[in-house]
Amino acid sequence: MDFTVAIRTYNGATRIGKILERLKSQTQTDGIEWEIVVVDNNSSDSTATIIQAQQETWPSHSRLHYFFEAKQGASYARARCIQEAQSELIGFLDDDNYPADDWVFECYQFAQDYPQAGAYSGQIHGEYEVEPPANFKRIANFIPIIERGNKPLCYTSYKYARKKVYPPGAGLVIRKSVWLDTVPKKLVLQGPVGTSLNTKGEDIEALSYLAMAGWEIWYNPKMHIYHEIPARRFERDYLIEFFKGVGLSRHRTRMLNYKPWQKPWFTMAYFVNDFRKLLRHAWRYRDVLGDDAVAAAELQFFKSCLVSPLFIWKMLYFGRDKNSKS
Repeated sequence: MDFTVAIRTYNGATRIGKILERLKSQTQTDGIEWEIVVVDNNSSDSTATIIQAQQETWPSHSRLHYFFEAKQGASYARARCIQEAQSELIGFLDDDNYPADDWVFECYQFAQDYPQAGAYSGQIHGEYEVEPPANFKRIANFIPIIERGNKPLCYTSYKYARKKVYPPGAGLVIRKSVWLDTVPKKLVLQGPVGTSLNTKGEDIEALSYLAMAGWEIWYNPKMHIYHEIPARRFERDYLIEFFKGVGLSRHRTRMLNYKPWQKPWFTMAYFVNDFRKLLRHAWRYRDVLGDDAVAAAELQFFKSCLVSPLFIWKMLYFGRDKNSKS
């Protein structure tokens, strides 16, 4: 098997059919042995029925597999995808990501051209149910919408590495052996769990381990997926909750690259800088925070960054306590 498309879905009955139709129409794959692995992350809707119906008429150019994962959480679903994948190359799609017709081919080809890449991702374009707010570009990378130009770039080169910029999990391709050798089986950040967004950041945590092991992480502009974004994701309450989760994960992803003796000093430095950003943002947007959902979400992000060390320490403490009791 040359390539695995791994789809994690939770209550995706209204979405999974569309992504499977896009995968049916993949082009330039005659010389590629590939499969689709769908991991149902404890859905309560008709997701399983829809996939089983698709399996009965699935074309011969690939294979379609279905697995049920009862442990809810994006990292659990991803781990099950990796476990079941029969290929060294695994490309992840969420159930609201729709690949271009040549996505499988471009994913596979990039791995041949860049053997030093342990992981890589491409462009993510928005398919919006409603027009985004005027200042949406300020937060687009978090949603995520990723459009970094038409030339390949290395996230682990100096320019991006010092900012710790990594691609999101949507559309990410990994080498299975590299992932298993470098990423812990259990991450501190579990990613979205059902509808909860409090432990986002699992993608950055995992990719940090790849980078620390010396593997390169790349952006391939020839890989295109389209992210379907419903109107509710631009609502004020959703954006605030979303950025609360992003901010709470910050301490974990920031500290991964530092030695134990460095962490207290950098924790304090980040706290001071986050507090400065919070005050500046609150003052700058003081007259529009009640009406501007993006500005309010950014303010929540800075607030959550401030308490992120306490949140992560609490997670680690109770996690350790739970393990000792078991």
